[in-house]
Amino acid sequence: MRAGTRLLNGLVLGAGAMYLLDPDRGNRRRALLRDRLISARRTMGGAAGATARDLRNRTTGAVAGLRSRLHHDHAGDDILIARVRSALGRAVSHPSAIAVNVRDGQVTLTGSILEAELPELLERLNRVRGVAGVNNELRVFRDPSHVPELQGGRPRGSVPAPLEENWPPSLRLAAGLTGAALALGGFRRGGVLGTASGVVGLGLLTRATTNLPARRLTGIGAGARAVEIRKTIDVHAPLSQVWALWSAFENFPRFMTHLREVRDLGGGRSHWVAKGPLGAPIEWDAVVTTWHPEEVIAWKSLEGSPVENAGEVRFVPSLRGTRVDVRLAYNPPAGAIGHAVAMLLGQDARHQIDDDLLRFKSLLETGRTTAEQGKVTLADLTGSAGQPGDIR
Repeated sequence: MRAGTRLLNGLVLGAGAMYLLDPDRGNRRRALLRDRLISARRTMGGAAGATARDLRNRTTGAVAGLRSRLHHDHAGDDILIARVRSALGRAVSHPSAIAVNVRDGQVTLTGSILEAELPELLERLNRVRGVAGVNNELRVFRDPSHVPELQGGRPRGSVPAPLEENWPPSLRLAAGLTGAALALGGFRRGGVLGTASGVVGLGLLTRATTNLPARRLTGIGAGARAVEIRKTIDVHAPLSQVWALWSAFENFPRFMTHLREVRDLGGGRSHWVAKGPLGAPIEWDAVVTTWHPEEVIAWKSLEGSPVENAGEVRFVPSLRGTRVDVRLAYNPPAGAIGHAVAMLLGQDARHQIDDDLLRFKSLLETGRTTAEQGKVTLADLTGSAGQPGDIR
């Protein structure tokens, strides 16, 4: 067993050394690793500070709440109004449609409310400290279509913290420690129950570390929004020339190394072939959803695509040329977890897009760039007009 562990450790160390000491790309990989370590250290420092503040504030609130329960609450009417309005904001979708009046601890409510929200509101108000009673004079409506003050609004409701998309720092700390303990204990114990406990612990640890909901971590039910990427680059070239090159999708594989082929199918539809992890091809069809020349292009993959994705690119004239704002979202196999695994295999989508945009910039500014197929010039590509860097 020990010999097998030593062999596995040796293989991992050897693979890591080959990856970082590669004569062609080793310098870049080491620089990226250094930048990630620095970023992780800063992120961990900020997270530690936020967690400490959250714990301090929650402790202060708990102590204050306990103290108020041990002593009679002598809050004045103005304080009670503030407490009641706070409860309103958590219970109803249109708190501004309700007027609150307090006298000697008696709360009077007037205005309009949706029928479905009334029970929770009254339950919440009866739990507010200092409230002696509630006089309900509200007008109740089942259908808000003819009640202007009940139009729009955001539905309210009490959701337990573990079911929220964004966990507070204190909950993330507790969940992370619990997950780490479950994973360590489960995998050490072995067996079916131990392995199951370890898997649950790893999932809980991953959820706490990333603060991403389960559907984005696994990709199940996340649509195309499991991983979102936004990049902005300034190109010293006129807007018309930048648009001409980008809007000709068939050019992309010439300077975007993760793409093998883009074929126009007509009617705003296109067929894409990309290079996936370990070089395996991934194919899908996409359709253009927005097309405003020299302003914006948006697209999404068609239903049934192996990798759901969507994107939007905006083009804005700037003092020295054109600013290109790229927003991408995609759902790789296994969601954000699959994205992390792909990063470990050298398929980091964020850095691939960075490299692709730099080659795009070089094409327009110097008229040439270098991709996997070799040197590419602007004159070789279809849909490009004018001379490189020709800003008018």
